[in-house]
Amino acid sequence: VGTVSGDSISFGTPVVFNSANTNYPSTTYDSVNSKVVIAYKDRGNSEYGTAIVGTVSGDYINFGTPAVFYSGPTNHLSTTYDPVAQKVVIAYQDDGNSNYGTAIVGTVSGDSITFGSPTVFNNATSGYISPTYDPVSNKVVIAYMDSGYCAAIAGTVSGDSVTFGSPVVFNSGNASYMSS
Repeated sequence: VGTVSGDSISFGTPVVFNSANTNYPSTTYDSVNSKVVIAYKDRGNSEYGTAIVGTVSGDYINFGTPAVFYSGPTNHLSTTYDPVAQKVVIAYQDDGNSNYGTAIVGTVSGDSITFGSPTVFNNATSGYISPTYDPVSNKVVIAYMDSGYCAAIAGTVSGDSVTFGSPVVFNSGNASYMSS
């Protein structure tokens, strides 16, 4: 946990949230429940997509019990938070389903998180997936790379699911990384 003061930042003691090789950790903040949510690929558990809820207290963070959101290998996962729907959205590459771009909605309650059913937003290999929330249109927007070009797609969260519109190509070439 870091504390910003002026132009500097100081840190508390590090806390392990997963005692195994961990890839693609992505953090978002649930502003309604005042919780931090970290999604990650747990290589200590068959590379499953997993998330954990943390509570910040002073310069320390306490974690609940991890929850698997996908019982299969995941890559390129990233998170965002929809404050109107009060939901966490995790977007990821589903290695168990032809590397399709997939999103899932999570609901935080106390120190735990539960999930709805996954929704495919791109029926092709999807990489460098990066979601964000647009507060003006109240949409989740996911940028991603699809077979040599860069695209973005908007989604609407309702309950425990997300529905998507049509993708739009914004660069007809490869990208190394993307952030939205």
